[in-house]
Amino acid sequence: MIGTEMYAPNMVKRADHVAAGIVAAAANVLAEQGPAVSMAEIAEAAGVGRATLYRYFPSRDALLAGLTTAALEDLLGRIADADVETASVPTALARLTRGFLTAGSKYAALLQPGVALPDKDEQLQNRLAQPVLDLLNRGVAEGILRADPPVGMLFEMFTGLLEKALHVVLRGESGVEQAAEAVIAVFLDGARVSGSNGR
Repeated sequence: MIGTEMYAPNMVKRADHVAAGIVAAAANVLAEQGPAVSMAEIAEAAGVGRATLYRYFPSRDALLAGLTTAALEDLLGRIADADVETASVPTALARLTRGFLTAGSKYAALLQPGVALPDKDEQLQNRLAQPVLDLLNRGVAEGILRADPPVGMLFEMFTGLLEKALHVVLRGESGVEQAAEAVIAVFLDGARVSGSNGR
């Protein structure tokens, strides 16, 4: 028992490291070669044997689920780093936009046609949406964003711009920074209260 208690944490860390490496390799290979890439090719890219790959991810669906979870957790980390509760509304929106586009381009494989995604964790999805909704509500309360469209509509417009901008980035027509600046310019110039600089 003493030996198990001493080494179990290290074993867990190693398992997490191996799984993370497999997921990262899968994201790269799927983005480069498309959804037809085989599990054997993913294992080779990750530097592990097929038996190791299947030990961590018993099926392709399990691997895609792991990839989806990693992408959502990456987004949650970027939301936390954006410090949206204390930054000004325009600054926080800009940080969120860069974070979403950066994470989205990293996990581009999930957006490819032919990739059948598992059902997303609804609670996790809510954790992604709520900070954006809270920020938009604050923007309206502070007189920075217009109050006449409902906040739910502002949310759909903002996330719609993000989605389209991400596709532009993935097509190689724009970098993340340029696309992020365009999203913020279009969204705020259309949503900002006339005469308000939002600072």
